Amino acid sequence: STELLPLSTIRLDRENISSIKKLRTLGEIHSLYLQKNKIEKIENLDCFPNLRFLCLAGNRIRRVENLQPLQHLSALDLSHNQIQVLDTEELPRSLQLLDLTGNECTRQHGYRELVMGALPHLLQLDAQPVHGNEGKEEEEGGGPSSNKDDDDDDDLFPEPSSPFTVDKDFFVDLHWELAGRSQQRRRETLQEHQARLEELWERWDLLLGPGWD
Repeated sequence: STELLPLSTIRLDRENISSIKKLRTLGEIHSLYLQKNKIEKIENLDCFPNLRFLCLAGNRIRRVENLQPLQHLSALDLSHNQIQVLDTEELPRSLQLLDLTGNECTRQHGYRELVMGALPHLLQLDAQPVHGNEGKEEEEGGGPSSNKDDDDDDDLFPEPSSPFTVDKDFFVDLHWELAGRSQQRRRETLQEHQARLEELWERWDLLLGPGWD
C-alpha cells in the first residue's frame, strides 16, 4: 500500500523503548526514527551499515558513542537529551546535518567551532547553516556529489529492492505499527516522514544554492 512507510524506513517513536537491542544486519534500512523514547545509550546500530537518517531526539542519552560504524550517516538528531560533554571523535565525518539543541554540551566553550572543525561536510548545526565547509568539501573531494562509491549518493534515502525482516525482541510493536493501527495513523506517519524529507532537501537547496546536483 502507498499509505505504508517505505521499506527503507523503520519508525518506532513514542514506543516506550528503553534500549536498542542487537539485531542481524539490515543493510537496506536508510531511515530510523527512535525519538520520544527512554533510550539511555547509543548502541547496536552497526546492524544498519547504510543508515542515512537517524533520529534519537527526546531520549535520555548522556554520551555520543558507537556511531562510527555508520559511515554513510548524513543527518543525526540528538536534540533534547542529556549530553553534557561532546566527544566529536565519536561523530561520523559523513554528517551534513546535526542537531544537539537542548543538550548541555552546546554551552561548551567553542562548541560550534569544535563541531565544525571535526565534521568537514557539515551544512547545518542546530538548525543554523554552517558557512565555509562547502569549499573544504571540494578540497577533500568528499562533497555530497563527489562520492562515486555510493551508487545512490544523490538520493539521501534510496528505496531498497527487497523487503526487510527484523528481530521481534526489539521490533515487537512494528507489526501493529504497519498493520494493526488505523489507516489514519498510517497516513499521518507517512505525511510527517515525507514532510521531514522535503524540509531537509529545501534546507540543502538553500545552503548550496542553485545549480547544485
